[in-house]
Amino acid sequence: MANIEKVLLLDAVDPVCGAVLREAGISVTTHGKLAKEQLIQELATHDAVVVRSATRITEEVVAAAGGRLRVIGRAGTGVDNIDVKAATRKGVLVMNTPGGNTLSAAEHTCAMVCALSRFLPQACAALKAGRWDRKTYLGSELHGKTLAIVGLGRIGREVAKRMQAFGMTTIGYDPMVPADVAAGWGVESLSLEQLWPRADYITVHTPLLPHTKNLVGEKVFAACKPGVRVVNVARGGIVDEAALLKALDSGACGGAALDVFVEEPPTDMTLCQHPKVICTPHLGANTVEAQRRVALEMAQQMVDMTKGRPLTGIVNAPALTNASNEAFKPWIEMAQGLGYLANHLSKPADTRELTISVDLYGNETSKMETFLGSAILMGLLKGMTQNGINLVNAPLLAQEQGVTLTMAAHPDGLPPVAAAAPEAVQVKVTRGLNTHTLVGNAASGQATLYALDGCVWESGLTLGRNMLFFSAAPTASPLAAIATQLLAERAAVTSLLSSAPTKKEVWHVARTEEAVSLPAVIPGTQLMAQVTF
Repeated sequence: MANIEKVLLLDAVDPVCGAVLREAGISVTTHGKLAKEQLIQELATHDAVVVRSATRITEEVVAAAGGRLRVIGRAGTGVDNIDVKAATRKGVLVMNTPGGNTLSAAEHTCAMVCALSRFLPQACAALKAGRWDRKTYLGSELHGKTLAIVGLGRIGREVAKRMQAFGMTTIGYDPMVPADVAAGWGVESLSLEQLWPRADYITVHTPLLPHTKNLVGEKVFAACKPGVRVVNVARGGIVDEAALLKALDSGACGGAALDVFVEEPPTDMTLCQHPKVICTPHLGANTVEAQRRVALEMAQQMVDMTKGRPLTGIVNAPALTNASNEAFKPWIEMAQGLGYLANHLSKPADTRELTISVDLYGNETSKMETFLGSAILMGLLKGMTQNGINLVNAPLLAQEQGVTLTMAAHPDGLPPVAAAAPEAVQVKVTRGLNTHTLVGNAASGQATLYALDGCVWESGLTLGRNMLFFSAAPTASPLAAIATQLLAERAAVTSLLSSAPTKKEVWHVARTEEAVSLPAVIPGTQLMAQVTF
C-alpha cells in the first residue's frame, strides 16, 4: 500500500528499529523529542515516523507535515498522543504494536498490587530516613482477596494469570469477551455493577476513551467495600483523580498505585505525595525487553508494508490488514475503476446524497469485503474532494460527502452475469432517481467490466486509457456515426465494442489514447460518460 523510503525515529526508540529498517533498504533519521516546528520540518521529508509517548502528533502537525507523510507508528499500545482522526482525514495510516509491551505492563501491575498490599515504598523510604517503624506498615495478604480486572485484553489476562498464583480470586468486566471464554482464564465475568461491591483490589486495563474517562469515580467508590485499593497502569484519566483523592482522605479507598496520570509529568503533586499512594513515572512498558520488542515489531510492520505482506497493528483502518497482498491489487484497481466510472455515469441531482450497494460473489472475493468497499469509494470520490484519497481516508471523506455504502458478501452465490463468474463484484449506485449497476472482476489480473445496467460484454471490457460510454436504443446502429465523429476529431481509436443488447438499450464503448472533445449530439446515441482511467 505504501512505498516507505525514509523513516523518522523519535523519543529514543530502541536502535533495533533503525537496524531492521536499514537492512530492508529504508533510510532512517534519528532524533530525540523535537520541538513542534522542527517536527513539522522533519515530517515534510519523511514517509513515516515512529514515536513513543513523548512526542505529540497533533492535528496541526499532521496538517502542516505536507503530503509525503504516509504512516505514523506508535512503538507501544496507546495512541492518545496521536490525533488519529486528523491522520485519517489526511489518509495517513496509524499503526501501533499492541502486543509488544504486554508482559512488562502486566508484571508492573502485579508489582504494584504487591507493593500496595505491604506498603513497600513507604516502608523503604521510612527505613532509609532512619525510622524502624513496623507497626505503621502492617500489611495484608493477597491470598483470598478478590481482584477486579476491568478490561480482559492481553494485559488483563496476564495479570489474572499471575495474581491467581497468589491465591487471589479474579473477577472481571469486558464487553468484548464472552463469559465462557473469561471462565477459561479463571476469571468470573460480571457487569460493572456486580463487580464493584466484590472487589478488594481494582485494576484497569482499557484504552482512554470517552466512555472510560473517569470510569472509576465517586459512584464507584460509593459502591465498593470501604478501603478498596486501586491500581492504574493503563492510562491517566480512567481513574478520576479528584474523586480518588477524596476517597483516600475519607478512607473509602485504602490505597492507590498509579503509574499514569492525567497530566504527565504532574504539576500538582498532591495525589503523588499522599501517604496512601505509591506512584511511578509511567514505567509500565519501560523495560529493556518491552522497548526492544515494540521497536522490532514496528520496524517489521513497516517492512511488511513495503513488501506487500499482510499488515498488523493498524489503528485507523483495520480493513487494510490484508489489502497490501499482491494478489489483491488487481481487485483493488478494479473496484476503484468501477467507482470512478459509476461517479461519471451518475448525473447530478437535487441532492448530493449518493447510495452505493456492493455485492461480492464467490468465496475469494468475499474475503476482500473489508477493503473493496473503501476501494470503490476511492474511485467514486476522485476529483470530488481536495484531500488526497486512499484506502485509509476514503470511508470518512465519503461520509462527509453524503455517500452511504452497504456491503454484502455471497461466498457461495453466483453473480447475476454468468460471464463474470465465479468471482465478481456488483456495484449499484443511486443518486436521486438515477441508478446504474456495474458488474466486474479482476480474475485475469486486469480490471474488467462485464455488465452495465444489464447490458453484457461476454468477453469483458478491460478498463483503461480514455473510454467513452454511449447509450443507444437496441434498434439503433450508431457505430458508424461514432467512428466518423472520432476520426473527424483526429482521435486515436484503439477499440470500439458494443454490449449485447437488452430490450431497453445497448452500450457502445470507444477507447482512445487521449480525451476527446465531441459535439453534444451524435445521431442515434447519447454520450453518457467519458472516463480516463
